[in-house]
Amino acid sequence: MSGTGYQTLLDCRRRSRYLRQNGFTTSQIALILALDHPATPLRLHRYATGLTATQTVEAFHRLAGTAGAGLREARLYDHEIWPQAGRRPSISTLRLLACVYDTQPIHLLTAEMLADYPARDQRALRDSG
Repeated sequence: MSGTGYQTLLDCRRRSRYLRQNGFTTSQIALILALDHPATPLRLHRYATGLTATQTVEAFHRLAGTAGAGLREARLYDHEIWPQAGRRPSISTLRLLACVYDTQPIHLLTAEMLADYPARDQRALRDSG
C-alpha cells in the first residue's frame, strides 16, 4: 500500500472508530468519509471498516469457504476503481463483500454503477440484505 493510501486508511480508521462509538453504521460512515475522500462506495466501505485489502480478502475467503481462488487483492482493487477503470464486481462478490463490511450490497454502488447491471441483477441487489 502506498504511503498516501496507508495514511488515508489510518485517518479513516480513526474517524470510523469515533463514529462507530457514536452509533453510526458502516454505510453512514462511508457517506461521511466520501466528503473528504473521492472514492467509490466499495472502497469507502472498506475504509469505513478500517480493513486493509489483505484483511478484506482474507475475510472474504473465510465467508466464501475458499482459499484464494475467489478474490485476490489485485481484483479487489479493480472492483474498487470500477467504473472509471478496473472490473465490475459480480453480484455474488458484492454480497460477500457486503457481509464483510456489515452492510447491504446495494450500498456498495452508486445509482450509475447499479444501472450498469442487467435488470434482474439490479432487482437481486435491491432485494438483498
